[in-house]
Order: sequence, then C-alpha cells, then structure tokens
Amino acid sequence: MRALLIALVLTATVHGQATYDAALAARLKADDNGMKTYVMALLKAGPNRNRPREEAQKLQAAHRAGIYVFDVATVAEAEALTKTDPAIQAGQLVMELHPWYATAGLMTIPELHSRIEKR
Repeated sequence: MRALLIALVLTATVHGQATYDAALAARLKADDNGMKTYVMALLKAGPNRNRPREEAQKLQAAHRAGIYVFDVATVAEAEALTKTDPAIQAGQLVMELHPWYATAGLMTIPELHSRIEKR
C-alpha cells in the first residue's frame, strides 16, 4: 500500500501536479511524508455466538464491513472506542486491532467519494 502511495505521489510530482499545502498538512496532522498513524480494526466472530437469530441480526446490523479504520494514534485509544459497541460488549464480535501507517488524507476519502458518486 505504501509503495503504491509513493508511486502515485512521485507520478503526480513528475507531472507537476503536486503542490505542498502546509495548512492542509497541519489540518490532517500529516508528518513530513504526508502520512500518519491510524488503527486498523478487523472485525471477527466473537466467542458468544449462541443467541436467537433476531437478536444476532440486530447486533450485526451496524457492522456491514469487516474492516474499520480508527483515526486515533494508539491501539489503546481504538480499544476504548470498540468497548462501547453493543456487539463487542455482547461477545458477538471481536475487533483485532493493528497500528497502520497511511496517507494523512485517508479520512478525506468519504467527502471526496460523495462528490463523485451519482446516487
């Protein structure tokens, strides 16, 4: 992933499209490489899966994706956030948490995507 990002940045620079924006970098809390640390969460089946189907579906309803990215710097911060999730509390699901170093612009993707999605 990092190699792909570096390749994209280098390509944009070669073509004269990349212009450093110090204000944007500061707002996104980017390091000198335009990157920052997040915590990636992999959603997995928990130890307590024996419950009525309707109850299990209700707990599962808010978890359509199996991978989440928390905009926090430490696994401990992400763990505190996951403890508030009803499916985690019930043992229906567990989150495997990993530090992840990625573009600081990652959290701007939903806004960008909303501008290119037709629906």
